[in-house]
Amino acid sequence: MNDKLLPKIHNAIFSPLRSWAEQSSGNWNILLGIGFLLLIVSIIFAYVFYKKIGTEDERTNTIFLKSSFFMLLTVIFCDMVFPKEYMWNIFFLFKYGFAILAGGLFMAIQYRRDFT
Repeated sequence: MNDKLLPKIHNAIFSPLRSWAEQSSGNWNILLGIGFLLLIVSIIFAYVFYKKIGTEDERTNTIFLKSSFFMLLTVIFCDMVFPKEYMWNIFFLFKYGFAILAGGLFMAIQYRRDFT
């Protein structure tokens, strides 16, 4: 049952996106632009909280390690969810954008919990 259910869900989510992106080069460029925007905003967001947390010591090392752990979990989850047969380069961009965003969100939550 699971062998048939997972591809149906996967096709229901990503097939409309694929058909929309392949309709015109403008749609493809919109999807690519959103991916780059997500990546750039995520990098800036994570860097700001990296600098706000401060220099590396015993306390900040655990925060940075947990942040890296959440980034790894996000990469693994995206590898399981995103298709590998088509549009892999755009999904690669989104995967790392989401991973850096997850690490930045963890640092933001930890900063708010510890310093405010």
